[in-house]
Amino acid sequence: MLLFEKLCIKMGFLFSVEQEPIEIVHKNLSFHERMGAKMKIPELLAPAGDLERLKIAVAYGADAVYIGGKRFSLRAFADNFEWDEIREGVEYAHRYGRRVYVTLNIFAHNEDLNGVDDYIRFLADVGVDAVIVSDPGILSIVKDVAPDMEIHLSTQANTTNWRSAVFWHRQGVKRIIMARELSLDEIKEIRDKTPDTLELEVFVHGAMCISYSGRCLLSNYLAGRDSNRGACAHPCRWKYYLVEEKRPGEYLPVMEDERGTYILNSKDLCMLGHIRELIDIGVDGFKIEGRMKSSYYVAVTVKAYRQELDEYKRDPEGYRFDPRVLEEVKKASHRPFTTGFYFGNPQSDAQEYSSSQYIREYDFIGLVLDYDEQRSMALVEQRNPFKKGDKAEILRPHGDLLNYTIDQIFDIDGQLIDSAPHPQQKVYIPMPYRLERYSMLRRKREHKEA
Repeated sequence: MLLFEKLCIKMGFLFSVEQEPIEIVHKNLSFHERMGAKMKIPELLAPAGDLERLKIAVAYGADAVYIGGKRFSLRAFADNFEWDEIREGVEYAHRYGRRVYVTLNIFAHNEDLNGVDDYIRFLADVGVDAVIVSDPGILSIVKDVAPDMEIHLSTQANTTNWRSAVFWHRQGVKRIIMARELSLDEIKEIRDKTPDTLELEVFVHGAMCISYSGRCLLSNYLAGRDSNRGACAHPCRWKYYLVEEKRPGEYLPVMEDERGTYILNSKDLCMLGHIRELIDIGVDGFKIEGRMKSSYYVAVTVKAYRQELDEYKRDPEGYRFDPRVLEEVKKASHRPFTTGFYFGNPQSDAQEYSSSQYIREYDFIGLVLDYDEQRSMALVEQRNPFKKGDKAEILRPHGDLLNYTIDQIFDIDGQLIDSAPHPQQKVYIPMPYRLERYSMLRRKREHKEA
């Protein structure tokens, strides 16, 4: 052992000789002590399945968005972006000082590598801020063809310990999206034992997977669709019965419920009430899951987390979670909520056994495209049928909710109409409030008696 190494160890430093050291980390100092106890606010990262959702994420306060192209992404059935749409999305986000990350996180087979070089060059040329990878081969291609491109490691890579985190950082990874199977204590230890130059990102909201961060064989086996290549059929949400081998066709419920049981169906992750705990462990990014979710879902969830992060930033010592914000999040389509693995391994109550259906208490009925101040009219694009007399709540990118009864509706030619029944029909609604673009109208669902 070299004299310098012996001296480092004697002085209480942790020193690795496996490769050229990235840095020397004092083993007795926590992350915040190394950072001078300066608390940073994590980046809020939103999903965007298409251009509209990207723009809405920006409007409602996301610091960054993550998107996928038509290939090389793990959400093959999302709308995803054509090349010209990626260019437009990057230009739009950068105009407002936001960042765009592109997913390249499939586990590639040989044929999947065709064209990936050109795609990465294109992403670098249009100014994408980072790519998200999981496959070492694709990571090596990024380094070869776009050496200045920032690389983030997907949660698909299942990083569950600090040694793995250091290894990936040495390969050129700037940020690691942590495996969702980690507790707060485990993430804190990873933070404390890794270089300050390595960023850590965690999921805070959205669907959970029955397998290790998406490495599921069920979809391939049952539907011939490979989840690790972006085509998951979500068989974890299907209804299952027990069938005895010699009695085919006789379905035995696994539980006493005669409808069967959803034995693999996880509740949705929600860490909205635990902002302080997540900030305290020193993570750099809060990620909302859902590139296949609606524009309305993006708006509601992003605004809720933006509000709580801003409140914390305004007064860290006096910050208290506002439970009304959680009630607002519940107005988007969701399953019952869980805190996942953050406070220990999930127990049976982390699964939803009775149904795989989403809870939907509100209908998103209209998206505000423009506001005519002279006529006090909002130009609204219909998203679900609505009519004169409907009571609506108005969700805005900035400001509190508004309540409004739709008294009049005019078609695009200015003719008075009673309803807007057609998908994406554009209408004018007299509105006493000056509404920002991408404000949303929603209507509470009526629960009919059985």
